[in-house]
Amino acid sequence: MNDSIDKQFKILTYGCQMNVHDSEILAGMLGQLGYRESLNEDDADIILINTCSIRDKAEQKVFGKVGALKKLKAKKPELIIGICGCMIQQQQVAKRIQKDFPHVDLLFGTHNIHQLPQMIEKVLAKKERVLEIWNEEGEVIEGLPKLREDGITAWITITYGCNNFCTYCIVPHVRGRERSRQPSDIISEIEDIVAKGYKEVTLLGQNVNSYGKDFDNEYDFADLLCEVSKIKELKRVRYMTPHPRDFTDKLIDVIASHDKICNHFHLPVQSGSSRVLKSMNRGYDQQKYLSLIDKIKNKVNDFSITTDIIVGFPGETEKDFLETIKVVEAVKYDSAFTFAYSPRQGTPASKMEVQVPQQEKSQRLQRLIETQNNISKQINDSYVGQVWDVLVEGTSKNDPSYISGRTKTAKIVNFAGDKTLIGKEVKVKITDSQTWSLTGKILEEE
Repeated sequence: MNDSIDKQFKILTYGCQMNVHDSEILAGMLGQLGYRESLNEDDADIILINTCSIRDKAEQKVFGKVGALKKLKAKKPELIIGICGCMIQQQQVAKRIQKDFPHVDLLFGTHNIHQLPQMIEKVLAKKERVLEIWNEEGEVIEGLPKLREDGITAWITITYGCNNFCTYCIVPHVRGRERSRQPSDIISEIEDIVAKGYKEVTLLGQNVNSYGKDFDNEYDFADLLCEVSKIKELKRVRYMTPHPRDFTDKLIDVIASHDKICNHFHLPVQSGSSRVLKSMNRGYDQQKYLSLIDKIKNKVNDFSITTDIIVGFPGETEKDFLETIKVVEAVKYDSAFTFAYSPRQGTPASKMEVQVPQQEKSQRLQRLIETQNNISKQINDSYVGQVWDVLVEGTSKNDPSYISGRTKTAKIVNFAGDKTLIGKEVKVKITDSQTWSLTGKILEEE
């Protein structure tokens, strides 16, 4: 595409780490076409908006952004504006964008991002809008280029799609069924980025511990973790997001016995009420979830546990909510991502008759946040005086004069140090704690 030389692109990403990783692939393909990344939208010749549909708030942000780009398109008629990702897999959303935003040139979903070069060719050649949305997922496409920011940690997708069909979640409808990448392809990709200087990988999937269920053999997520941990020069292995239902004893044993695998467990409970969990189609009840937590506590040393919680799910009573508080206080999560239930069109939960009033959802959410924040601060306080290995990732977001990194339990630690330490593991003594981070001092400097 010779006419793309010296032209620029800008990708705006909304949503989860899967979306971030998809944007790395989109950027990689645009790079191969001769485009370079723009620092701002005004200079871009292509603007892609990679969307999320998990919550209504995320969708409204996208609609607002697309509307705001109309002025830029009027100033630069040759500008290509594309919208992709999860939102576009929803038929009603794609139709709305077609109708209400005629300045958008390109629409495609989650299943065919690998066809971006061909779609751009069509827009440029035909000077007309291109709408290409696959209703079903295809085969896993390997070898796509990726443009990652230079850094210490990298995202590695190991599965695509989801088979869980939680009643509140749109993901299986927009990401398709579960498909696992071959172990050899994953290992090869990790070896390649480690050779480029990356020290840590995060294995990604909507449900990482269902990895391999679509294979003909019995190779599973625990087996993959074992192989990844053998890669030389790789310091740490993280993963997200596991499902409590599929967290096996074998997986716990593997994590406990491999030093490179971080002992941070993100286990979305979503609700503490067994009745609500059944309505959510989560596949476990309160007792099974707490039993899993006990197994982890008995087998793993120096661990952390985080979670996701939804309050105000349809039919949730005050008694159900108090069961959630009970679980939070029993587990003592290091932190929690908490949300008020947001109906998503096309999900069974959106059609349930007993919807909790917004005011009640907001009040419960505030009570939950206060409970969790107190626990988070207590746990972080317990770190003061301890010495931890910290992988230095960069400068502190709060104070550029400090450097920052994480423990294997995913605690953010800020401390004074030279930027030459970025990418290295250093021993840090924790000197102070905040609700969401820790402050420390390099041990060798004492």
